[in-house]
Amino acid sequence: MFRQLRNIDSAFRHIRTFSLVFLLACTLVCCVTLYLSYRQVQQVQERTYVLAGDKALEAFSSRRRDNIPVEARDHVRTFHHFFFSLDPDDKVIEANMRKALYLADASAKRAYDNLRESGYLSGLISGNISQQISIDSVRVDTGRPPYYFRCYARQKLIRATSILHRRLVTEGYLRTVSRSDNNPHGFMIERWTTLENRDLHTQTR
Repeated sequence: MFRQLRNIDSAFRHIRTFSLVFLLACTLVCCVTLYLSYRQVQQVQERTYVLAGDKALEAFSSRRRDNIPVEARDHVRTFHHFFFSLDPDDKVIEANMRKALYLADASAKRAYDNLRESGYLSGLISGNISQQISIDSVRVDTGRPPYYFRCYARQKLIRATSILHRRLVTEGYLRTVSRSDNNPHGFMIERWTTLENRDLHTQTR
């Protein structure tokens, strides 16, 4: 009788020990799983993806100072694209100029007014001439603000019977301003001047 009770008591201790070990193991597995899941969620939340067409590209955060040369060059390219890409349509010209003038100060507005008052823009419309620009290079000195830049580009004036090729060189300074939808890079072009705008050759169509 006592021997049977001792066997029951021993079996109960074994079952209790096994249950405690099993409970501790389950608790440990749950804790490790929760920790790994939390860390994975944090890593995913720290990533930012940018949609480019049908592709998702991962974006990495960086300081403004690291991106100044790239953003400054793209700002200059964008301004010149809008200012010099002209078609024989007054609405297209006004839309492009409006976008360009958000990126520059009164020096660009004076250049636009000179083109309009000299009859250059109306000549493009009446002659059905399209003007295109191709940026060769943009040099920006980011040593200290405002940042000096010089832009080298080529222009094409496309007429019904010929294409006139021109060389264009401009310079100016970039001042840092607040970013906006109209000025995503946060720069303002100042003291913008044209150093060279000469004909190279004419190509017959």
